[in-house]
Amino acid sequence: MAQYRYGQFCPLARAAEVLGQRWSLLVVRELLLGPQRFADLRRRLAGVSPSVLAARLAELETYAVIERRELPPPAAREVYALTPHGEALRPILGELARWGLRWMSAPKRGDHIEPEWVRLAAEMFAAAGPTPARAFELRARACGEAPAASFKVAGGPRGTRIAAAAAPVDASVEAPAAQLIALMSGVASARELARTKQIAIAGDASALADLPALFSMSSAPNHSTT
Repeated sequence: MAQYRYGQFCPLARAAEVLGQRWSLLVVRELLLGPQRFADLRRRLAGVSPSVLAARLAELETYAVIERRELPPPAAREVYALTPHGEALRPILGELARWGLRWMSAPKRGDHIEPEWVRLAAEMFAAAGPTPARAFELRARACGEAPAASFKVAGGPRGTRIAAAAAPVDASVEAPAAQLIALMSGVASARELARTKQIAIAGDASALADLPALFSMSSAPNHSTT
C-alpha cells in the first residue's frame, strides 16, 4: 500500500500522513455519526470510487483510526467504526469545520448533502456557555436516497444539548438540510425561509429567533474561493 511520507519528525507531519489523503477526513466525518457499511460510505461519499474508498479504509485501519466490526444477528454484517484514536478526532474536526465556515455560503450546483450532516453540525457547533432556555425539534428532509434526520436541541445554563427528537419543544421545524443550517447559523431567519415555503414550522415560530444563540457559528461567511 503506497502511503505518502513527508520524512519529517514532526507531529503535524505525522497527522498529515495519516489524514491527508483525499477522502480520509470525510470517511472519519461519516463515522462520527456511527458505524457504517462499505455501501453506506460509498453512497454518502458521492464521487469516491470503490477502489479509492477501499484504499482509504485500509490506510485508516492500518493506523488504528478505524476498525471493522461484525454486527450480531439479525443484522449480521460488517461495518466500519472509529477506534479511540478516531474518536479523539471529534473535537479537532469540529474546530476544523468551524474554520471551514469562512468559505461556506449557499450550496453549489451539484453539491451532495446528507440530512444527518445537520445533526453533526449541531453537535460540533453547540454552544458551551449559557444559552436561551429553549428547546426545538429539527428535521432535515430526506434527499434522494438519504433518509430524513430528526433531533432535538435544548439550551440552558450549561450550554446546548443535542438529543433524539422528543417533546416538549417550543417549536418544530422541517426543512431541507441547507436551509436548516442557514437557520441555525442566523444567515436566514424563519420568516425569510417561510416566505419561500422552504420550511414547515409547528409551535411558537417566534421562539426560533433564539435558535442561532444555541450555536457558535459564523453568520458572516467569507465568499472568497481563493
